Amino acid sequence: MRYFRFLVAGHAVSAYGVFLNLIALNLFAYETTGSALQTGLLMALRLFAGVAGGALMGSLSHRFDLKRVLVLAEFAQGTALLSLAVFQDTTGNALLYGVVCVAGLCSTSSTVALRTAIPAMVGADQRVWANGLLASCRSVAMVAGFASAGVVVSLLGYTAAFVLIAGTFLLAALNLAWLPLRTRTGDEEDEGEGGEAAPGRAAARGAGRVSGWLGRWALLGFLRLYPLVLMLLMVRAVDGFGSSAHNVGLPIQSRALDPAHPAVFLSQFWAIWAVGNILAQRLVTRYAKRHGAPSERAFAVGVMVMSAAFILAFTGLPLWLAVPVMLLAGMADGFTENTYISRLQALPEKRRGAVFGLCVTVENTSFGVGMLVSAALMERYTPLTVVGVMHGAALVCGLALLLAHRRLAAATGHADGAEGDDGAEGDRTAAARGPAPKPGAAVPGARTTPSGRPEAARADDGATP
Repeated sequence: MRYFRFLVAGHAVSAYGVFLNLIALNLFAYETTGSALQTGLLMALRLFAGVAGGALMGSLSHRFDLKRVLVLAEFAQGTALLSLAVFQDTTGNALLYGVVCVAGLCSTSSTVALRTAIPAMVGADQRVWANGLLASCRSVAMVAGFASAGVVVSLLGYTAAFVLIAGTFLLAALNLAWLPLRTRTGDEEDEGEGGEAAPGRAAARGAGRVSGWLGRWALLGFLRLYPLVLMLLMVRAVDGFGSSAHNVGLPIQSRALDPAHPAVFLSQFWAIWAVGNILAQRLVTRYAKRHGAPSERAFAVGVMVMSAAFILAFTGLPLWLAVPVMLLAGMADGFTENTYISRLQALPEKRRGAVFGLCVTVENTSFGVGMLVSAALMERYTPLTVVGVMHGAALVCGLALLLAHRRLAAATGHADGAEGDDGAEGDRTAAARGPAPKPGAAVPGARTTPSGRPEAARADDGATP
């Protein structure tokens, strides 16, 4: 855990560089090209590079050492920005386009690799804590990066700003390089907490395997997922589509509320959102210690609460009401992110990288499309209308997931509707039983074969087939 905390510290420094770079690089692109169209193309190129990076990393993650991927991703971003700082006056716009591609590609590759490796780094039973710690540090880094971007660029200039940002990436790379982190368990199929079969194994046997080279593509990971996990990914995609609306609408809403000081509301919103996000990570970590990782049902409720809170934030509430609404939006946002990632991390290790690659690809695509759609709609409609419609779609999808979860629970007779495939249910069962026995140790009450090995459970013993 000590080494993982060092990783989190380096990740926070890198995340600060990412969010500072988002502002600095976009401003530099507009000042260099002098064209809003080219600036938009650069932003789109970064998004598409991120989509490609997620898909590529998802399909190839099982072939590479994930620690090396993390180190190389940080090092490549730092090197690219140093090159831009040194050669920006001699290379023209070509280098700028290259730096944007590297930023998008490496950022998503690093995200996929880190999410995939967390269960091996800290243990499957600590993944909720690890996700919460990473999310808390990233929230603080986001606020700090956005808040300091204007000051850094205006006081230091673009060259110094790029050197500073490159330093954050290179420092994170050096930090990762010396940490003795384990990124693979070495098992063909993970074992769940308490020695149970890993979540998703029963569903994988029922669905079969995709043969041939097509099975390597992350997209076909959908064909091997448990249905509720598939729905979870779809809800997350619609959630990303809705989140683009409030990101586009917040500057407009800020100017409408206070034309003289539009940055006040915007900074207040994100600061309070970050506090709510951090509180949610603390609460969900404490919950997981006692009850295991939250289930899909909790994720569905979180999406509904988050969507409703973001809609209310655009209704022009007085400050004494707006603050708790913003706080609730941050808490629900942080809770759903942790629940979503932790649930997917309960999938077998061999398939986890492909699933996370697909997830990041879907999230980036839905968010990018949502940015275009919401920007076009806000030319004709108010931010409240656009946010209400787009977050309303996420709310409806969350309700659909909740109803599907309950219906499956009623059909299978399981409290959580998991059929033995719910990672949260496995966590709760393991917590109730206590620590798992060591490999090869005798289990009290278990029948053994003449060779002394535990006999496989029979269907009439009540075991899940």
